[in-house]
Amino acid sequence: MRRLLSAALSMALVLSLAVGAVLLTAGPAAAATLTRVTNFGNNPTNLDMYVYVPDNVAPRPALLVLVHYCGGSASAIVNGNGHDFVTAADRYGYVIVAPEATRDGHCFDVSTRAGLTRDGGSDSTGIMSMVAWTRQRYNVDPARIVVSGFSSGAMMTDVLAAEYPDVFAAGAAFSGVPAGCFATTDGSLWNSQCSGGNITRTPQEWVDTAHAMYPGYSGAYPRMQLWHGDQDTTLAYHNFGEEIKQWTGLHGLGQTPAFTDHPQSSWTRTRYGDTSTRATVEGISIAGTGHTLPQAGMLAYAISFLGLDTGGSTGGGGALRAVGAGKCLDVPGQTTTNGTRLQIWDCHGGTNQQWTRTAADELTVYSGGSTRCLDAEGAGTTAGTAVIIWACHGGSNQKWRLGTDGSVTGVQSGLCLEVAGASTANGAAVRLATCTGQSNQRWTLG
Repeated sequence: MRRLLSAALSMALVLSLAVGAVLLTAGPAAAATLTRVTNFGNNPTNLDMYVYVPDNVAPRPALLVLVHYCGGSASAIVNGNGHDFVTAADRYGYVIVAPEATRDGHCFDVSTRAGLTRDGGSDSTGIMSMVAWTRQRYNVDPARIVVSGFSSGAMMTDVLAAEYPDVFAAGAAFSGVPAGCFATTDGSLWNSQCSGGNITRTPQEWVDTAHAMYPGYSGAYPRMQLWHGDQDTTLAYHNFGEEIKQWTGLHGLGQTPAFTDHPQSSWTRTRYGDTSTRATVEGISIAGTGHTLPQAGMLAYAISFLGLDTGGSTGGGGALRAVGAGKCLDVPGQTTTNGTRLQIWDCHGGTNQQWTRTAADELTVYSGGSTRCLDAEGAGTTAGTAVIIWACHGGSNQKWRLGTDGSVTGVQSGLCLEVAGASTANGAAVRLATCTGQSNQRWTLG
């Protein structure tokens, strides 16, 4: 059996190294701010720590822990198909911590008792030392600490979220398994029963597995986004359904999706609980795809789900253009009157079409004493609520998330800004609606 497990691990490492070779050439080199940090705290398994700090860090930045695959490294994931996270960090001002496994095979420990126990003295302990060091140095927003990873890093994503639910707000796991599924008792880091998809538990059993990692904890668990290819033979597709059981169970949700759609023809997306861009639990199944995630375009969805697409210090502004209509968000008659409902109109560059995204997640129009904020009328949180201008007051109905998919989402409502009826006519109303990803809900700023 030990020989079989060793052979399985060797095969997995060969596959991961092959994927890693592709990843190393998949994107441009990272900026010089990908820097190794030493003496960052308790590090019982001798992990290496790297941090990516954009040139313009937000005043209270989010923190992304980005965990590599077996055979990978910090530079490989940052330079490879994790590079979209870096591009977004440059835009939104968040900080990235990239742990690096140094043991043979460069896999993370998601198997041993120490690895599956909060502060147990294995890899997760070292990673949390990295988080603590970064929080102190960069004034990180404690409500916006998130984690994502690929393959072995996806498994660690599930483990970290289960062990430290009071630290992480959300996670995005690409080709992983449920937290605790990879547990072993012989010191091996490979569990062939789990990798082969031969472990099936009830939602409550998976919940109990997660609870055992942090005994006595009774608080909330992170939101979780789960991705898997249905042809995955390295970490079998069966694990995707088991992950969904675990995370819906931890949130007290049933197994029936509240929302299902297909953002791309080969994708099936299901949402549980909150059905907005930042659902409580979200699963994306990719047809015809094996152990090759993430692929082009996927990280944009993860960035929005994780809440990394807000809070940039560089702001930015210009016309807010409705993609479907090819027209601009417009204040009728160039008025500054509170309560004026907004429309789309031919873009002309006037001050009533110039919007600025602030570090407080507002969208403002005009300037000086006449500055007005984009506002959900009456602080409404239902589909069909009109959007208006109003004097800026810092309320959550005046805060907006700009997604990399082009969505503009109300923080208070979780609804998306849209052109009513997908109209292309001058004067068409703009309102809030359930997020669908259609072109009448996509916008570009600048």
